[in-house]
Amino acid sequence: MRLLAILLFASLLITSPAFADETEAVKTLANEKINSVIDHLRTKGLDRETRNGLIVSTINPIFDFSQMAKLSMGKKNWLRMTNEQRQEFNELFVKRLQESYLEKLDLYTDEDVVVDEAKIVKKRIFVRSHLVSKDNKIEMIYKFYKNKNNAWLVYDLEIMGVSIVQTYRSQFAGILKNQSVDELLNKLREAGGMRIDTNGKRNNS
Repeated sequence: MRLLAILLFASLLITSPAFADETEAVKTLANEKINSVIDHLRTKGLDRETRNGLIVSTINPIFDFSQMAKLSMGKKNWLRMTNEQRQEFNELFVKRLQESYLEKLDLYTDEDVVVDEAKIVKKRIFVRSHLVSKDNKIEMIYKFYKNKNNAWLVYDLEIMGVSIVQTYRSQFAGILKNQSVDELLNKLREAGGMRIDTNGKRNNS
């Protein structure tokens, strides 16, 4: 009976009005940031460098790139790295993520973005949106978690059912199965680095 009471209390916390309010707040935040990015893309007269700088400054406050880097490496491989390797990996990986995000935005041709819903998934909040054009509809899910400072931040982005974090984790695990961490870092240092497409395939350029 005591266990049942605890479970019931926990379920009340998860579905409490306060949590529902946070879910709506996260949805609103995501909507505002996405619309800001679209506004930058639609602004005429901006050179690419200026536009990209504005976009990065818009998304940085809600993306936890360091957490994404750690999750992409995986717990086992993260623990085998030295502090120096972790720091360099984090810097290289964050740069690659931002470049990949900006490259995808280069394909933007005035589509509409619709933020459909935000839902609670195991104490996380998933915000589902769609990039809608005349002939296509691309689903993107922004996955938020609450950090130690009680801020909701994106720890993963899913595009057409493909998780960026899981895809990179699979790639890194495959490389580290036969190569060292330093060899992986060398790959990330190379011009162009490693890229992810929306089908989860690996490209080296």
